[in-house]
Amino acid sequence: MFSKILIPTDGSVIANAAARKGVEFAKQVGAEVIALFVAPNYQYPVYVEIVPPSYPNEEEYKASIKRTGETFIKAIADMAAANGVKFSSHSMFSDTTALCIVQAAQEHGCDMIFMGSHGRSGWGQLLLGSVTAKVLSACHIPVLVYRLQAEPGDKAA
Repeated sequence: MFSKILIPTDGSVIANAAARKGVEFAKQVGAEVIALFVAPNYQYPVYVEIVPPSYPNEEEYKASIKRTGETFIKAIADMAAANGVKFSSHSMFSDTTALCIVQAAQEHGCDMIFMGSHGRSGWGQLLLGSVTAKVLSACHIPVLVYRLQAEPGDKAA
C-alpha cells in the first residue's frame, strides 16, 4: 500500500506527536520513513542602518538552524530505530515550507505525507495550520493529518 512516508517536522509538540504516530503507522504497513526539516531562509536586518554585533551572520544562522534541525530529526530517527523502521532524512532552507514538503515527497518517491495539523506558527489557525493547508492543496499524493486529541503534555495525546 505505502512504501515511503514523508514526515515533516518543525520540532513542535504536535509535529513530534505526529512523527510518533507516523512511525507507528509506517511500521504497521511496512513503509520506510523519510523525515524532513525545512528552515526559513536567513533574513538580513533591513530595519536598522547598522547591524547589531549580536546579530548572527548568514553562516552562523545556517549552522545554528542546521544543528536545531538535526535535533528534531534525531528524535524521529530514534523513534524509527526503536520500531525497526527504515529511516532517512533531509533538511533544507526555504521560505516556502509547504512547497518544499511537496517537492521533497516527489523527489524521494514518497507515496504519503504524514504530518501534524499545526506547527510552531499554527496556534493562530483555528481549524488547520497554514503549512498543512497549503500542503493539502498542492499535493497529489495522500496526506494524513494527525490532530492531537488532548492538550500538549497530556498523556492521552
